[in-house]
Parts: sequence; C-alpha cells; structure tokens
Amino acid sequence: MDTIIVLDFGGQYCHLIARRIRDLGVYSEILPFDTKMEALKKKEPKGIILSGGPSSVYDVNSPQLPDGFFKFVKEEKIPVLGICYGHHTIIKRLGGTIEPHEQKEYGKTELNIVSPNLLLEALDDKEIVWMSHGDQVRNLPEGFKAIAKTDTCPIAAYQDDSNSIYGVQFHPEVVHTPKGNQILENFISKIARSKKEWKLEDWIELSIEDINREIGTTNKVILGLSGGVDSSVAAVLIHKAIGDRLHCIFVNNGLLRKNEEKQVQETFKEKLQFKNFHYIDAENLFLSRLKDVSDPEEKRKIIGHSFIEVFEEKTIHLEEEFPDITHLAQGTIYPDRVETAATSKSSAKIKSHHNLTLPDDMKLKIIEPLKDLYKDEVRKIGLKLGLDRELIERHPFPGPGLAVRCLGSVNKEELDTLREADYILIEEIRKANIYEKLWQAFCVFIPVKTVGIMGDFRTYEHLCAIRVVESRDAMTANFSKLDWNLLEKIGTRIINEVKGFNRVVYDISNKPPSTIEYE
Repeated sequence: MDTIIVLDFGGQYCHLIARRIRDLGVYSEILPFDTKMEALKKKEPKGIILSGGPSSVYDVNSPQLPDGFFKFVKEEKIPVLGICYGHHTIIKRLGGTIEPHEQKEYGKTELNIVSPNLLLEALDDKEIVWMSHGDQVRNLPEGFKAIAKTDTCPIAAYQDDSNSIYGVQFHPEVVHTPKGNQILENFISKIARSKKEWKLEDWIELSIEDINREIGTTNKVILGLSGGVDSSVAAVLIHKAIGDRLHCIFVNNGLLRKNEEKQVQETFKEKLQFKNFHYIDAENLFLSRLKDVSDPEEKRKIIGHSFIEVFEEKTIHLEEEFPDITHLAQGTIYPDRVETAATSKSSAKIKSHHNLTLPDDMKLKIIEPLKDLYKDEVRKIGLKLGLDRELIERHPFPGPGLAVRCLGSVNKEELDTLREADYILIEEIRKANIYEKLWQAFCVFIPVKTVGIMGDFRTYEHLCAIRVVESRDAMTANFSKLDWNLLEKIGTRIINEVKGFNRVVYDISNKPPSTIEYE
C-alpha cells in the first residue's frame, strides 16, 4: 500500500495533515522529525510532508532533519512538501536564508499564485489561505523559484522542479484554507503519484485475521472497557475474532455520566451477550483519593494511577483463574499512539495524556487493533460491526471523566449536580435533532456562587457553564451558534430542575485560543 509519511516538527496541526491524506484515500503515518534514515527507508514512502512547528529554524536546538535526508529523497525521487516550519527548514538546509519579518501574518490571508505549477493547480489566481508565522524565506537556494506570494510575504510558496521539492508558508491542512484539500490532492496524486488504496471496507476482515494469528486458538485476552467509542469498538472487534475468550473489565470510577454504568452493562452483558464481562464499583475509592485535590494535573494522575491499581488487582485474580490469559487489549487509536510515543520533542505541552501504560511485571502482551485508525474511522468500523449508532456517535468524553468538568476539588454532591445538568443539555440537544452535527456538548461545574431569586426567596448557588463546539477532529473547534430559544429552554430547565445551580452561562470561545475542555 502506498504511504505518505508526515515528519512531525511539533506543529499543532500535524495530525490534521495525516488525517486529510487518509481522507483523500492514501494511507499516511506520522513519524518524529529525527527518525533515523534506515527506519524512514523501510517505510518506502511515495511522498514526505514536513509539518509546521513552534520553533524558528535559527533557534538553539531547533528540530533538524536527519543527516542524509535530501540525498535519500533525491536519489529515490521522493517528492517532499514543507509546510510552515517544514517550508523553512528545507530552505535553510539547502543553502537559502530565513529571516524574521517585522510584519507577522496570522489568520486568513490572500494568496497570489505567480507561476503555473502542479502543487497549486486547479486553484484560482487569488485564494484565501491560513497563515501563522513570524519568519519567512528571504533567499531561495539555487534551482528554486517562487510560485505564490502574499502582500507581506514574497515567497509564500516555492518549488524545485528538478527534485519535486515544494514548500508553502501557509497551512493547507486546516479548514480555514478553503482549497487546502485540493493542494494536498495535487501533492499525493499529481506529484507523488500515490495509489488510493486506503479503504475501511477491507479492514475488518484483515484485522480479525491478524487478531486470530496473534492470539492463537486457546489463549485469552483482557480489555479495560470504558464504554467509550474506542474501547467499545475494540471489544466488539476482538469478541468477533475470539468470542468468549475475551474478558472485559469495566471500572465505575464515580466520574461517569448519568446512568452510564447501567447503559454499558446493558449493552455488553444483555444486548451483545458478552459472557465474561466484569463490573467493578470503585466510586468510593476514587472519590476518597480526589478529596480536596483541585489541581487538574494532580487529579488526572490520581485517577490514572487508581485505575491501574484497580485494574491490575482484578487482572491478577483473573490470571489465577485463567492461566491462559496472555494478552492485554487496549482501545488505543492513532492519535493516542503518536502522542504517547512523543512523535515530536518540539511540541508544547497542553495537558497530560490520560492513557497510562500498565506495569511491565503483568507479563501480558499488548494488542491494539485500532492503533492505525482515527476517531471517525473507528466510528465507521463500529457501525459496520453492528454497534448502535447512539453509542458510536457519542461525543468524546475525557479519560478522567467529570473530574475535569467539575472545576476545583471533586465531591459526590457536586458531581451529581453536574450529571443532572449535563443530562438535560444532551436530552434537549437530541430533541432538537442536532446532536450528531456537534462535536461535543457538555456542562461544567464552576465553583463560584452567585445571587439569584427563585419565587420570593434569595438564592446563593453555583454557576453552570455550557460548552458546545463544532469540529471535524478536535484540532480546531468553533463554538456552536445554537438557536437562542433552544439555549433559553436548556438554561431554564437546568435552573428549575437542578438543585445547586441558579445561573447558566454559554461559552463562546473557539479553539484556538481556548481548549475544548476546561481542565
């Protein structure tokens, strides 16, 4: 299968590049910028894309391409596309110059195409693109020429015809560049000449064969089931392959949504007939350890380590009863794997990842059947496997659960208050038939009290924030412009029906600069 490699220089949109390439029908993988040449050669890439990043090429310890990179791509005739920082590092390594510019460009900018070329083919002479840079190319190496410019950036795109090396100062991978997909399509099809062979239709059958080959005919598997999309799809896929030799462990940490522990058990034990489904109620343990802890990173750590402790204890008991348990299955998807592997040492830390590796002394082999898939690909697989659309289309839910939507320290009373408000929000959004059009919708418990009046009485209760966003993949997100009447109905119901809230506010911030979750 033809592959496009994306080398990650720490850009926040790196995943978007790989996603867009897969959407266009070609398999893509993300590798660290300093991947050894031997490893890169083994991938036999049809094309290589160099991502953006937060560094300047002249920073001390700025990320650099591995030695021998350009010799390799020239000898093997592998096309290269540099984006933003990638655009700069090509020029610097090949003898051109990059300089800071006094007038920086951020946001939508008009691009003027000045020379016919394959990369920008089928675009108009003037197009809107998304810029984010302070440095820019001043002088091109020998053999290069400018193919596009903006009012303040004379070399906004370039090409080296003889070696199929291209660079763009802007970001074609974001939706704010309307013709960005056309640019990526031109690169993979007209320049890299990649075959479009990435199809999910064949993936399930091949994956089941791989699982059977890995597990064998008698060995057993355990899986930590959260009830979310990823772990649920992984569970059904593995169950389809090995049947009741799969043992699922579901831990109720007390941080789930309203009735979620009941819904998960009904789905897997009753509807899907999972014989070996193990439910553990650990609410008291988690909440006791979270008492008086307000720092979000500390909350995440406590939740992660407590889960490992509970999961490991149950696993040890299962191993004593079933000594032929040999594998631990995880619902890891591609973004999880790339982040955990620290694809780029240059990425800025936003928050810790909630997935934690279990101890090595468990002596179980890891199996991750979804490790090469993105979230929307996982959803499509889940539907093909027969999971209910309501489960598959559920909005993303953070690993630490409601602990990071209940700001400050966590206690059962406030969690229950939040659960009730969140239930009303989702119920009304479903009634309005817009749930599946939204990326996420949830309530947040703000530990601030405000004065209100209910009937003839003065109240002094907490603040509920509503967060509703639209997105394609959570890399960027816009707040949803919900109908005012719907918002009024939601707010009125929360205030009237949920004891503990007397004021509701609506979050109108986008990502970036804000994150989707609050903690």
